[in-house]
Amino acid sequence: MRTVLRRPDFRLLFAALVASMAAESVLLLALAVWVKDLTGSDSMAGATIFAVIAPMALAPLVGWVVDRYRRRPFFIAANLVAAVLLGPLLTVRDRSDVWVIYVVAALYGLSYITLTAVLNGLIRQLVPADLLADANGLLQTVRQGLRLIGPLAGAGVYAAVGGWLLVLLAMTGFLTAAAVVGRLRVEEGAPSRPGRRGPSELGAGLRHLTREPALRRALLGYGLGSLVMGFTESLIFAYVDLGLHRDAAFVGVLVMVQGVGGLVGGLFSAAVVRRFGEVGALAAGVTFFGPAALALAYPRLWLGVVALLLAGLSLPLTMVGLNTLIQRRTPPRLLGRVTAAAEALVSGPQALSIGTGALLVGVFDYRLLFALVGAVTTAAGVYLWRGRRLTTPVTGPVRIPAPRRPADDGVLSRGGS
Repeated sequence: MRTVLRRPDFRLLFAALVASMAAESVLLLALAVWVKDLTGSDSMAGATIFAVIAPMALAPLVGWVVDRYRRRPFFIAANLVAAVLLGPLLTVRDRSDVWVIYVVAALYGLSYITLTAVLNGLIRQLVPADLLADANGLLQTVRQGLRLIGPLAGAGVYAAVGGWLLVLLAMTGFLTAAAVVGRLRVEEGAPSRPGRRGPSELGAGLRHLTREPALRRALLGYGLGSLVMGFTESLIFAYVDLGLHRDAAFVGVLVMVQGVGGLVGGLFSAAVVRRFGEVGALAAGVTFFGPAALALAYPRLWLGVVALLLAGLSLPLTMVGLNTLIQRRTPPRLLGRVTAAAEALVSGPQALSIGTGALLVGVFDYRLLFALVGAVTTAAGVYLWRGRRLTTPVTGPVRIPAPRRPADDGVLSRGGS
């Protein structure tokens, strides 16, 4: 990771992303807390998260728009728009204004998809193929670190001062990201204008995902695991209550343990990609979730700590493996659509499984459901591991190549160089 940080262009992008990720981390949980405070309703608070996820349905359109513009100016504009979209939250006063939070949450979810789609293309533009895993691993390490402190800090600021300060802090984060990337100098050629129009061009990202063997296997395996991974969002409360016989607040302690595992996973994810390839890293991440879920079916605190460390370890491995695979196996002209389509194909099943888990935990024993999650994710991990040879591990020392010229973006990288 130190190697990629020696590149001045990536250091600027990294600083901008730290600012925007910090804004995201303090905002999401606080929006749900804000709704809960105004309404007293758990279901209305939970609907805030649904409002953020719902715009995933527009992912193909978002990806198509992103691919039609240069990455750097689009990234700047998207961060500026994200900051402006938060402005209406400053008008929220009482229960009658809850609709404003829902609208802003949905628009924020749309901006999140947009930023994710353009970011993959911008990283691909700046970073050589053999350093992509290092760049993605570094960003995941920071994201996992912010998951440890960001949501709690955001909820604390809201409780101490109110939502207005939280909104201003988040807006400042996005504005800072836009200003820092404004200093970035990237030579970008004009994006190619698609020859086709309509649904055919909107679906180009999904078609690429289904036709490229490594990407197809990655999305099938990860998608299968995602169908049950979301169960744990509800099951963890039953585990703490019925298994450990502790108050619901103890979930926060376990989330912090999971965050520690995420930090470790982020630090080692690039090395795992270089050793086993992108699909191998993704397989390791999904597989780690299996024994973690199985361990939670047996309520013992020490075993729960081990399980949450494993669950935390799995997330950055899956994300670094998947993002690096997309960047290396996708032509630059399609990166926005492919990234957005992949995000929708992963987040859609996860959102469905969160709702399904909330229903099932009221009908079945939570231990049985944890065992089901463990069995399915282990099977998904094995399926991915059997396809690890679809990607080639990077061997030898990582070098620091000269920055690429715009013409290099026409080359489709098939692995580490």
